[in-house]
Amino acid sequence: MPTLYHCADARSLRVLWALEELDLQYELKVLPYPPRQKSPEFLQVNPVGTVPYLVDGHTTMNESTAILQYIAVKHGDGKLAVAPSDPAYGAWLNWLAFGEAALTVPLAAALRFSFLEPEDKRQPALAEGFRGTFFDRLGVAEAALANSKFLCADRFTVADISVGYNLHLAARMRLLERMSPRIQSYFAELQARPAYQRAKEKQKAA
Repeated sequence: MPTLYHCADARSLRVLWALEELDLQYELKVLPYPPRQKSPEFLQVNPVGTVPYLVDGHTTMNESTAILQYIAVKHGDGKLAVAPSDPAYGAWLNWLAFGEAALTVPLAAALRFSFLEPEDKRQPALAEGFRGTFFDRLGVAEAALANSKFLCADRFTVADISVGYNLHLAARMRLLERMSPRIQSYFAELQARPAYQRAKEKQKAA
């Protein structure tokens, strides 16, 4: 049974959401954020000190999009993955990486310089620049969703979780009103998924 180390609303929410989509049995360990400072004993488990951290038998992983791919391929029975023989396979891999590299990186930087840094170290102009980068890149996802309900393969996959997590984070940063109607509609559909709702509740209850 996999064990997931998680902080509420952190990147590890991607993994928790995927586990719920697949209705897998797992153990959830919720830590205070940032765990490397507030739960220093966690460094004995994961020397990097970040979440997510997945333990599945002898396998240990700490990169959220890699874990999404791992879970979907190993445990998903094709439900959330795209097979290499599928024409959408390359798009699936690309959206998986895009969610983190293209979207989460600038959004997390905006969060840092808007809220997480002490007030005297916050940089509003820099944060706004990162928000602009995020919204520029989000336009690529909007184009992919122009004629499709999901990002690739005409069905929900972990690619939607990878990208959708950023909409969750952006909403918490009060940026939802700056999103286009299509992106807002897409996010509303993701929020309506029972697995997403269960993941949010479980991170509170743990």
